[in-house]
Amino acid sequence: MGLGFSDGLSNILSENKNRLFDYQFQSNDAQSDKLENGWINPLMLQYKKSYSKQFTDKTVEVGSFTVGIDQPIFRSGGIYFAIKYAQALRGANKAEIKLKKREAIAQAVKLLFEIKKVELEQKRLILLIQNDTIDIRQKQESYEAGLLESSFLDQAIIKKNQDEAKRLELETTLATLKQNFSLLSDKNPKSLKLPRLKIIPVARYKRNHLELVRDKLRVKEKEYHTKVTWAKYLPTVSVQARYTDEDPNPLFTIPGIKEQYYSYGFSISMPLDINMFTDVEASKVEELKSHTELIERKKAIEKEYNLIINKLQIIDKKIALAKKDEKLYKRLYISTKDLEKAGEKTSLDTAVMYNALEIKKLDREIFALDKQMILLELYTKVENEI
Repeated sequence: MGLGFSDGLSNILSENKNRLFDYQFQSNDAQSDKLENGWINPLMLQYKKSYSKQFTDKTVEVGSFTVGIDQPIFRSGGIYFAIKYAQALRGANKAEIKLKKREAIAQAVKLLFEIKKVELEQKRLILLIQNDTIDIRQKQESYEAGLLESSFLDQAIIKKNQDEAKRLELETTLATLKQNFSLLSDKNPKSLKLPRLKIIPVARYKRNHLELVRDKLRVKEKEYHTKVTWAKYLPTVSVQARYTDEDPNPLFTIPGIKEQYYSYGFSISMPLDINMFTDVEASKVEELKSHTELIERKKAIEKEYNLIINKLQIIDKKIALAKKDEKLYKRLYISTKDLEKAGEKTSLDTAVMYNALEIKKLDREIFALDKQMILLELYTKVENEI
């Protein structure tokens, strides 16, 4: 699967969002091509026309056309390192753009999970409110029969009102989530199937982590930049070539002089700059900094993975408890239903127990969604997984 989830989610971002990322990739390629070929000097074309009355009353008109180039062919390794620097910079920037795109995709997928979770919580609250209503009815009958104090009835009414308020809050939350999703995707959340994510092995997680890929390329980039900086202050060999086609000046004609001719040569140059060592030292410090940042990134990624594993272990325990509770309430529901048939329980008691069983089922589904959102943290920044 191209982006790790499903065919429906691999292109979850809206057309405009995808287009913006495509433009970033194209811009990076164009800028990198420009930098990679930056050592090649332009071919200079020049046409010149001059008019003069210096030596005669008649205007003397002279025109010339030249093509010339001054091209370094040796920079003490600087040309090679400049190309390698451009390639490393291209890769690092590409990894950065990939990371941002994948984070946007993961955010859209997370919103899908959150929308589904809120919908389950709404179902859960409907069942709670049904039980609240039954509880109020039962306490009201007991109060009217003089078997219960009014404070118990008041508490039951307050509980129902609180659950009703939570239900209204969930409607607002759901609307907000859908609005946020629409900013990332043009698709209808209901038409998208939620993915089933699994744990990524630690070796693959570290190997394909885009932040690590990017930082490794940043190290290469800084290493080559240091070499380019050194080479800038070392000898450079350049070749010059020029083609000229010009009109001879009629006032200074020399027999045999050519109107069209070539000239060429070479030069060796080396700058003597008081800031040379400071410049090189600054680039070396940036290189050492990138190495240190890479070490820190490796540590952070390892801790990040371990934290997610710990979260998964905790959520697995919650899921196990929810399953255990579900089995318990299933037995209680069957028992209550049998007691209702025997006349020892009412249909309201059975309804309460049935709702409680359904609530436990929903709890298990909600915990399962929580687990998927934790797993999504692994997928967000890992190449070839999302």
